[in-house]
Amino acid sequence: MTTRLSRGFPLATAKQLSDFLVSTEKRAYKQALFATRDEDAALDIVQDSMMKLADRYGNRPEEELPLLFQRILQNCIRDHFRRSKVRNMWSTLLSAFGSNQDDEDRDPLESIADDRPSYLAKTPEEQLNQGQTLQIIEAEISKLPARQREAFLMRYWEDMNVAETAAAMGCSEGSVKTHCSRATHALAAALEKRGIQP
Repeated sequence: MTTRLSRGFPLATAKQLSDFLVSTEKRAYKQALFATRDEDAALDIVQDSMMKLADRYGNRPEEELPLLFQRILQNCIRDHFRRSKVRNMWSTLLSAFGSNQDDEDRDPLESIADDRPSYLAKTPEEQLNQGQTLQIIEAEISKLPARQREAFLMRYWEDMNVAETAAAMGCSEGSVKTHCSRATHALAAALEKRGIQP
């Protein structure tokens, strides 16, 4: 039930907000996981982003929710890295004064949960090939510079247009196109090295 209008659009109902959050949760988790390579951090980022959207913008029109959520999600990812940088600086300083060697180095490239939708391939062999190629692409996406990865995922994963992506990233549309072009070329080159024609 909507009683007010914002910019000509009816305000989102509680159900519309809830439906939007359910529909975007898995994709947002993948974005955060690509960025952080840490499952727990990715979950925290997505939950924090969803709470901020509901608290601050839950009364906005339904049409505005995807762009607002992307902006919040990217800001939460950046905040995570800022906090990590500060923690790492203090950890380095403190470790110079201590001799705690109980912590083992963790592999930063953790595997991504395989919860993809079923593929459209016609044979089991095609399904296997598609699954393997997608795993390689996901691994290569995680290696992209942050801004290239953000632009690529928003444009091609979230299906946002150039203007929406630029607004979410806080940059010009030309920058979005440049980031996407560089990301696409880097991914194509990585696939070619593995003998896969993109």
